[in-house]
Amino acid sequence: MNQFEEGLQLLEEKFGGGKDNLISLATIALESAENQQPRPVVRTVDAYYEKGAFYIITHAQSNKMKQIAHNPEVSVAGNLEMFTANALAENLGWVLDPKNAEIRTKLRTVFAEWYDMANNEADENCCFLAVHLTKGTLNINHWEKLYHLDFVNQQEMPDGGVY
Repeated sequence: MNQFEEGLQLLEEKFGGGKDNLISLATIALESAENQQPRPVVRTVDAYYEKGAFYIITHAQSNKMKQIAHNPEVSVAGNLEMFTANALAENLGWVLDPKNAEIRTKLRTVFAEWYDMANNEADENCCFLAVHLTKGTLNINHWEKLYHLDFVNQQEMPDGGVY
C-alpha cells in the first residue's frame, strides 16, 4: 500500500463508516472586507464522509450556499481530527429529487437523531451539498506523520500539502 492509499484508509477510519462528523467549512463572503480583500467565512456543519467527499444537508438560500454559488472553492477542517483540505463544493439539489435517493438514504440514517427535526424535506430549498476534496493534509499524532493527499490525481503530493 502506498502513502496515498494509506492516507485514504486513515481518512475512512477517522471520518467514514457512517459517522456524523462535525467539520469546519470555509467559504468566501460575497462582500469584501473593509480593505477590499476577500473575506473568509467559516462555520461548523454536520457531514457524512464517503470516498473523498463530505455530504451535508442544508438550505439553498443559506449564506454558505449563496457564497458557494458564486465561488465553489471551499476549505474544510476536521474539528476533532487534524485534517485540512481544499475542495470544490456542489449543490446536488433538492433532497427529494430522485437522483438524490441514494445519498438521501445514507444521510437520513447517519443523521437520524436530528434529521427530521432540523429539515423540512417538502421545502424545495432543502438540499444536499457535496464537498469534493481536491487536496488535503492529514496530520497523525501531532506531526508524527503527515499525509499530503492529491484527491484529483489520486496520489500523494511530493511537495507538501494543505496546513
